[in-house]
Formats: sequence, C-alpha cells, structure tokens
Amino acid sequence: MRINFFRGDVKAKLIYRRRQDAFCFLLLSCCVLFYASRAGCAEINGPETKIANNEIYVTTGLILNEKQLQDLKNGIAKEITFYIDLFRVWNMWPDEFVLGKTIVKTLKADPVKKEYIAASSDGMTVVERRFNELNSLLKWSLNIRDLKLTNTKELEPADYFVRITVESRLRKLPPVISYLFFFVPEKEFTKVKDSSSFRVGTGK
Repeated sequence: MRINFFRGDVKAKLIYRRRQDAFCFLLLSCCVLFYASRAGCAEINGPETKIANNEIYVTTGLILNEKQLQDLKNGIAKEITFYIDLFRVWNMWPDEFVLGKTIVKTLKADPVKKEYIAASSDGMTVVERRFNELNSLLKWSLNIRDLKLTNTKELEPADYFVRITVESRLRKLPPVISYLFFFVPEKEFTKVKDSSSFRVGTGK
C-alpha cells in the first residue's frame, strides 16, 4: 500500500499561509484605521492681512483637535510647518506664486517633569521656550501675529492674497513598520486656507 505523506504537508502549509495572510490583512486594516483616525480636524485661524508703512503683515494660527491635544499631553512630539505664501490674482490665468516664508514649530511634552517645550525656526534662527502648562505652549507656538511678509514697493500693482498651508508630520515609525507599511502617509494632516484678496498699487 502506498502512503502519500506530502499531501498533508501541503494542506498544512496552505492553511498556515491563509492564516498568515489573514493576520497581515487584519494588521493592515488596523494600521490604516489608526492613521485615518489621526487625520483629525485641525483648523486654521484667519489668515488676516494688513498693509502698514508699505509692509504686508500676516496674522494666522492653528487650532488642534482633542485627539491631537491628548497626544501632546501623552508626550508625543509634533512637528508643525506653516507655509505663508503670497499669490498674485490673475483673471484668465492660474494665480501666480510670488514669494513665501516657512516656519517650523516643534512641540513636545515631558509628562514626568510636567513641562512643555516648543521651538520655532524660520530657517535662519531657532527660538526655544519652556512652559508649565499646555495652553501657554499652544498660544506661543501655534499663533503667528503680524509676520512681515514683504514690502509693497517690491510688487507690481495688482490684487494679491495670502495662502496658509499647515502640515503636521507623524512621529517616525520603527524601521520594520516603515518598511512593511511604506504606503502609510508621513503627514498627520495638511490644511490650506486663503485670505481675502487685497490691492497693492493703483494700476490695473
């Protein structure tokens, strides 16, 4: 009598493979749902613009949602980047990017010391401050008031507006997780908001 020892082995391997695939699918689904839930609804304040002494000033800010605030309280660091860009309005053509500034804010907390630390960088200088409460950290780090953007004498007479883009990057994933889930976005959220248009000069 001939006994087939291989069919059972193949069947066992197929069962093991299916279980492995099911586990990977479950892990993948959990990962996607986890990061999707983190997208949140942070909101941009403003932006507001004003012209004084031929200088364009911009005021704006960011409001985090409850989940993002809880992350900070739990010691999860955040890197939030503000892009403050000036656009020229064209009626028959796409709006023209003129110039912009970038400000990077780093927020972190030490739950043990009950201390909050924030740093602000504009590419040339870095300012770091420490706070004893979260509200003080948020007020200083997530609000930009009267940022000098440019002098109107350097611009052509036209209508302009300021576009604020805010990006929050996720904390770095472990190398193995990053390799397996390369499709998971590195950004926690991206928000964009435009100011009202304003006139520079008198020409058309």
